[in-house]
Amino acid sequence: MTAVMTLLDRLKQVVGPEGMLSSPSELVVYECDGYTIEKNKPDVVVFPTSTEQIVRIVRICNEANVPFLPRGAGTSLAGGCLPVGGGVMISLTRMKRILEVNSRDRYAVVEPGVVNLWLQNHLKPHGYHYAPDPSSQGACTIGGNVATNSGGPHTLKYGVTVNHVIGVEFVMPDGQVATTGGPIEDRPGYDLTGVIVGSEGTFGIASRTWVRITRNPEAFRTLLGVFESIDDATNTISDIIGAGIIPGALELLDKLILKAVEEAFKFGFPLDAGAVLIMEVDGLEAGLDKDAERIEAIAKKNNAREVRRANTEAERLLLWKSRKQAFGAVGRLAPSYCTQDGVVPRTKLPHILRVIQNIGRKYDLRIANVFHAGDGNIHPILLFDERDPAQVKRVMDASREILDECIACGGSVTGEHGIGVEKIDFMPKLFTPDDLSMMVRLRSAFNPENRCSPAKMFPTAGACIEAAGPARRAAM
Repeated sequence: MTAVMTLLDRLKQVVGPEGMLSSPSELVVYECDGYTIEKNKPDVVVFPTSTEQIVRIVRICNEANVPFLPRGAGTSLAGGCLPVGGGVMISLTRMKRILEVNSRDRYAVVEPGVVNLWLQNHLKPHGYHYAPDPSSQGACTIGGNVATNSGGPHTLKYGVTVNHVIGVEFVMPDGQVATTGGPIEDRPGYDLTGVIVGSEGTFGIASRTWVRITRNPEAFRTLLGVFESIDDATNTISDIIGAGIIPGALELLDKLILKAVEEAFKFGFPLDAGAVLIMEVDGLEAGLDKDAERIEAIAKKNNAREVRRANTEAERLLLWKSRKQAFGAVGRLAPSYCTQDGVVPRTKLPHILRVIQNIGRKYDLRIANVFHAGDGNIHPILLFDERDPAQVKRVMDASREILDECIACGGSVTGEHGIGVEKIDFMPKLFTPDDLSMMVRLRSAFNPENRCSPAKMFPTAGACIEAAGPARRAAM
């Protein structure tokens, strides 16, 4: 290797010319994730196909003092894979093998580029499933789910990603390969796997994951409650949980989102309703009818004008398709949208939704709501046109007010999308300077030069000063 060999030449030796993108027209695809308000192109995108290739890429970046960051499918909604300082983007989409399924010990081993839905479909003939099911599961990858600790409709009962990841092989920012956890549960020592899940790529790059798989429920009962008002729907949610019933899922769609979903899927949603609530219980066949009857009674006590049941598996699947593809249907309502990800106590849902409505009126914005109601994880969708700077500013101001109110309610600014770059300024509102300093110290134990996924999660001034050496953009 000659001294004058450029970074791009060295990377090309690792992944080959077909495994690298560097032209401006190609890089524009990677300038943002689902959070489109902030954009910046990487200098180069590489597509490794093995842990060994990731290691070589990371070591080349360190030798050149160039920042790097991993990326999955780009479905995240907080700028988690935004290349803030340019540098090398490591796209993991070609590492897409399901390496092992062990139904007796109830785990699977997958590479980071495996799409969530692929794993579900692969497990189905075995009688198992992977419980975390983000609404973007048809596109999002397991590696990205691990990075942001993703949730989903059925995590109300089954738990989020961290509850189903039992081990991670990851390439540390210095190029070493480490493994935490594995197929044996409850190993002694610190739970480093739990620390890594949700670290948004700031601790390293997951190259292999051991995930817990769950036996499919014997049966389901899926109901659709139709309400005149959001208040009645949210009060139903609190009463169901208060009655000691733990549904598989509780999902709310408001009037605005119903319009888009009905146009897209023709499910038969009532367009004059204030909100609908998808309520599902699952488990052993015995007892499910009783739970469904109790839920129906609670909904009607809260003024549900009707409660429908999905009478066939086809009806149930269409209902869930309508819910899970609701975000895609939003494109029928506006050219652009910004989805927030706040969390409030369930009892505060009526309050926060009234606040969201008032904020929409204040900033002259339409705001649609579809969210994981059972665990208080709200997803207000602010509709706008990003070509109009005035609208962008109103969206950002409105988003800040919504998330500030979530904090005031005793909640958080993220339930599953992460902090990324979008919500860094909220971290000092959630944590003390000492808390933030300790988090930075933890990250520095894994990523001392802050070269891996820089400028993510933590503020760089004020309550928390990050120590990081200067990094340069890739030499072309």
